[in-house]
Order: sequence, then C-alpha cells, then structure tokens
Amino acid sequence: MTVSLSSGPVADLAPDRFRQAFRAYPAGVVVVTADAGRGPVGFTATSLTSLSLTPPLVSFAVATTSSSWPHIEQAGTAVVHFLGADQEALARRFATSGIDRFAEPTAWRRLPTGEPVLDGVAGLLRLTVEDLVPAGDHRIVVARVVDAWQEPGRRPLLFHDGGYLSV
Repeated sequence: MTVSLSSGPVADLAPDRFRQAFRAYPAGVVVVTADAGRGPVGFTATSLTSLSLTPPLVSFAVATTSSSWPHIEQAGTAVVHFLGADQEALARRFATSGIDRFAEPTAWRRLPTGEPVLDGVAGLLRLTVEDLVPAGDHRIVVARVVDAWQEPGRRPLLFHDGGYLSV
C-alpha cells in the first residue's frame, strides 16, 4: 500500500478528516474531577498522557468551551480516575453536557485534601496543576502527580472508533 501525503503544510484540514484519523487509534478513558470552591466538576477524557518520570508529570486536554474549563483553570488540583471495562455508564455520564454529573447514581466522596473522588474506579492520580498551555480551542493541563492508587487486575475501559470497549 502506498500512502501519499502533501509535501507542504495543509491549510484548514477538515474536522471530519481529523476525527477519522483518530477513530482508528484506541485510547484509555479517564474522568477528571476538580473543585475550585464552587462545587465539584468533572469530564470524560481520552487525552491523558504521561510526560515525565522525574518529576512525575502528566497532561490532559480540556476544551475552553466546556463547563468544566473555568473550574479546572482555577482549581490548582485535580483527580484523574482510570475507568474499568465495566464503567462505560460512568464515562458516558461524565461526557454528557447539561446534567449534574455528581447527582445520583454517581457515587463519590471528597479526599481529605478536598478533591472530589469517584467510588469504584480502577485507579486514580491526585494532581497539582503546574501549567496551562493554550492549544487551539483547548488548554493542555500539565500536572504533577502527588499520589497514585491502582486496583490490581482491573481491565481498562478504552475508546475506539466511536465506541467503548475493553482489552
């Protein structure tokens, strides 16, 4: 198979073509939660990336048009929740706009440090925000991992080709 790409920069790649390229790339599913003092917020993300071992840094992206962005921008801390293969409903809930994502049936509590944490997840990272980097219609949040927990043996929830699946 021969693939031909243009030799110069592509101006205004169509959003559908961009999405199509990433539909073939499976990604882990997480929920990010935070509280900037106005109540808990959270959203589903597939953009979590490990950046550095020393210091332990991760990044994730958040749309500046999302209801969570103003809270993430001011929170200073956040929690990343790794979802298990059996938690598609939780991923869908935190991906739905215009609802109270923390209302029933969501089971959650606060950590002693105040961050909202979801019950029954496969693992979590507690983060302190180090930098917010503008990136188009998103911001890349660079954060230091200050605590981590993982439940052994849980299969991860993945997102691929527009749907949820597991390994």
